[in-house]
Amino acid sequence: MAGKAAQSVVKAVGEYQYPWREKLAKYKVELSKGVWGYWELGAWKPLGISARRRARLRKEMLLAGQDWPYDPEKKEMRSKMKGHKCDRIAAERRENTANLMQKMPEMLLAYKKRRWEKKMKEEEKAKDK
Repeated sequence: MAGKAAQSVVKAVGEYQYPWREKLAKYKVELSKGVWGYWELGAWKPLGISARRRARLRKEMLLAGQDWPYDPEKKEMRSKMKGHKCDRIAAERRENTANLMQKMPEMLLAYKKRRWEKKMKEEEKAKDK
């Protein structure tokens, strides 16, 4: 007798394995409107399902191996460092200065060459006159 009762309980549980499917069918329209609520005719309307029940439904669905398409899009991660802006700018300036100091000998040679070429052009103009 106990065996038949256990089988009927297992069968009943097996048939009613996914109660979230019924809840999802019931609240599908509400869930697609947003996470917290939505604007309708200029008025804010909260969802018909509470956040607690929404979270429970989401959890049941994810545990069953299904996807939850009703979450909002994730924002891009912050690329800016925290801290004072003046400290970041000072660090960038120090880095830039270090790079420029490595290029300095070439820059000085190019400057001397330009000055010398300019001087030679002026001398040629003076000779031509």
